[in-house]
Amino acid sequence: MQTFLALLLAYIISIFFRSFLSVLASPMMADMGIGATELAAMSSAWFIVFALMQFPVGWALDVYGPRRTVLPLMVVGGIGACLFPFAPDARIGAIAMGLIGVGCSPMYMGALYVFARSHPPRRFGFLASLLIGFGSIGNLVGTTPLALAADHFGWRAAMMAIAGLYLAALAMAALFLRDPPRLAQPGGGSLFAGLGTIVGTRVFWLFVPVVFVSYAVAVTVRGLWVAPYLEQVIGLDRAAQGHVAMAMALAMAASAFLFGWVESRWGLAKTLTLLGNLAVATILGVLALTGTQPALWAALAFTAIGFCGFSYTILMAHLRPFFPDELVGRGITLMNFIFIAGAAAIQAGSGWLIDQGRAEGLDAAATFARMHGALAIGLIASLAVYLFSPPQPTRRPVISR
Repeated sequence: MQTFLALLLAYIISIFFRSFLSVLASPMMADMGIGATELAAMSSAWFIVFALMQFPVGWALDVYGPRRTVLPLMVVGGIGACLFPFAPDARIGAIAMGLIGVGCSPMYMGALYVFARSHPPRRFGFLASLLIGFGSIGNLVGTTPLALAADHFGWRAAMMAIAGLYLAALAMAALFLRDPPRLAQPGGGSLFAGLGTIVGTRVFWLFVPVVFVSYAVAVTVRGLWVAPYLEQVIGLDRAAQGHVAMAMALAMAASAFLFGWVESRWGLAKTLTLLGNLAVATILGVLALTGTQPALWAALAFTAIGFCGFSYTILMAHLRPFFPDELVGRGITLMNFIFIAGAAAIQAGSGWLIDQGRAEGLDAAATFARMHGALAIGLIASLAVYLFSPPQPTRRPVISR
């Protein structure tokens, strides 16, 4: 509980940085004189650095513990959070977002490490879902409240306030974060020790496609394009865009609590992942085929995507029993690397698709329809592979030394 509270504000801010650019897209693009590709590159910088940091974070958690891993990296993130509001262009903005990615990289993994080490596997999914559910407050802050703050004070002033919250989170972590008891035989060795054993198993590769794609689809739609789509295709104003983004964020939080409870009670991680992401692929397919639709239908569609597609913690719960205790830090951070690397790649690709459509002379509806169709196809392909994954290990852990 102490670790939960110590890292909760930090994780709320981490979630905020994954998704806030959608609401600020128009004023930032106008202020910096950039297009969709540059905007996506700024967001991708956070995800790329965050993903690459998972390897040293996982190793450091196993060797040094959460406290000596989390605090130094959060200091680096604080520098980026203070730099971002003063970024004059996309290049400096991307550098600041990369530094913030360093600071955010150990927040969730540090908490998961403590949960995995201090609680039985059947409690892991529930605790992880609680953290991500409460952490979704950051998703909410990045919707209507951020839009209103940007309208009244400007996007730079709004981001200065977020930097202040980040520094408060750093202070809380320094005061309250504690390490779990050390293992008698800790998982030491080199940075990549044990990962070869993990990636050398067939079951690992059955998870990789859906881990790479599923979270990326949800965070790309919510974090980058829901507001521009609602503005350019549906014609909603900034306040209405923020309301839809908030409904999507609330749906994500609700699903984290609900699906985490269901998984901890009945262990239906695979079923929940399959059904939820199939629903998302279907909705994206409908958006791709229809192009323009009534505002109410669009709002309901994006809310449903948020509710059904936020399977991040459920997939983590599905994966946890496959890792032995001495490799749990590196195991869960390896999978988190794939989650975040997928988000970086798909966000960058989505920005390219949108700019490419505009270069070809397509209108906004056709441009976004093509992007939604590409996301739906990728999601269906990943689910086809995941279908063959085992619901649980035949022996625990399946991935072992």
